[in-house]
Amino acid sequence: MKIVEYEEIYLEDVKDLLVELEEYIISIDQDNLDRLHPDYRDKMALKDLEEVKNNNGKCYLAIDDNKVYGLIMGIVGTYDEYDYLDYKCPKRGIVTELVVSKKYRSGGVGQQLMKRLEEYFKSIDCEYILIDVFGYNDDALKFYFKQGYHARMLTTIKKISD
Repeated sequence: MKIVEYEEIYLEDVKDLLVELEEYIISIDQDNLDRLHPDYRDKMALKDLEEVKNNNGKCYLAIDDNKVYGLIMGIVGTYDEYDYLDYKCPKRGIVTELVVSKKYRSGGVGQQLMKRLEEYFKSIDCEYILIDVFGYNDDALKFYFKQGYHARMLTTIKKISD
C-alpha cells in the first residue's frame, strides 16, 4: 500500500469511495435525514476536489495494485471579519472527507492517511486541525479520539413536528 496525492486517473475510485461513505452514513442516520441523490456520485467528488483546489488543500489516496481503497481530503480554513471579534483565529486545517473502504478498515490505513494530511498542514504552519464528525458515527469518533482529537463543539437536534 502507498499513499499518493490525488490524480485525475483515480476520479472514478474517489467517486466510489464517497458513495460508500454516504451509504454508510445513511445506514446509521437515526434521524433519517441523509440520502443519496441520483446526482451524488457524479457531482460530490468534483465539488469536494474543487474545494480542495481553491482552499490550499490536499487529497491523498491509499492505493494498492492501482486500486484506491482510502482517501482523505482537507482544506485550509478561512475566517471572515466577524470571526476576529470573539476568536483568536489560528491558522487551521480542516479534514473534509476521510473514508477507507469497509474491507480495509482497522488495518492502519486511516491512521496513515491522517498522518499524511497532518504533515501537510504542519508544513504550511497550521496550528490546529478541525474535523466535523457525524454524531451517530461512533466508530469515527473512537478513531479520532484515539488519534488525539477531542470534541470542542457539539451540534444538537430535536424534531418538533411529525
